[in-house]
Amino acid sequence: MNARPPLVLTVAGSDSGGGAGIQADLKTMLALGVHGMSVVTAVTAQNSRGVHGVWELPEEAVRAQYRAVVDDIGVHAVKTGMLATAPLVETVAELLAGTDAPVVVDPVGVSKHGDPLLAATALESVRTRLLPAATVATPNLDEVTQLTGIVVEDEDGMRRAADAVLGYGPRWALIKGGHLPGDAAEVVDLLTDGTDEHWLYAPRHDNRHTHGTGCTLASAVASGLAKGLPVPKAVREAKAYVTGALAAGFALGEGIGPVDHGWERRR
Repeated sequence: MNARPPLVLTVAGSDSGGGAGIQADLKTMLALGVHGMSVVTAVTAQNSRGVHGVWELPEEAVRAQYRAVVDDIGVHAVKTGMLATAPLVETVAELLAGTDAPVVVDPVGVSKHGDPLLAATALESVRTRLLPAATVATPNLDEVTQLTGIVVEDEDGMRRAADAVLGYGPRWALIKGGHLPGDAAEVVDLLTDGTDEHWLYAPRHDNRHTHGTGCTLASAVASGLAKGLPVPKAVREAKAYVTGALAAGFALGEGIGPVDHGWERRR
């Protein structure tokens, strides 16, 4: 009998264009050698130009999917993405509280095109219910502002943002600096648990096709944790994978194309 790979569960929305959400998560997990499983929280009508419609699933449908997977198959790490509403955030937080596995929370607030993916009424539930369940929280700078009110303009601001996010209870905060103002040749992220700081630098690629970057990074971190890697190593390996996927991002449709989840194989 073949040995099974590590098991990773994504709890997120579906992206019909295939660049982000559940689709990006499962592609990332396959590329990184883990078995991906899914709980769909919402269905979006989405393409390279934006999000054209969102339909949240009922809480009982989300709970049933989660229980079906975890109670029978088990899980070594969980990644959360688009949760859309306060009831869904609270439902997922309750499920995570009863699961003995590391959790990566990507507090998805808006799409790459600027479309809202989280109701304003859900922000407090993210702060008080979801973030305390996180092993690693992975907000970008726009999501940092949504959650904390802090507008980050430099690396010192990233440190203040990390402290604020950690105040909500995750063990580690990964502040993604890809949206920092300016034309720096490198992209910097900050990973910290409030004591240890890890500044992660990577070259900035001149490529507009970046749809799915956040989903991909969070899923890559969860894949590393499922393999038993410590958080700093899981994050470093995830950033290396995403950097390659960003460099290989390709045009799709008339708008912003996706990162290339299969870049290592095609290289």
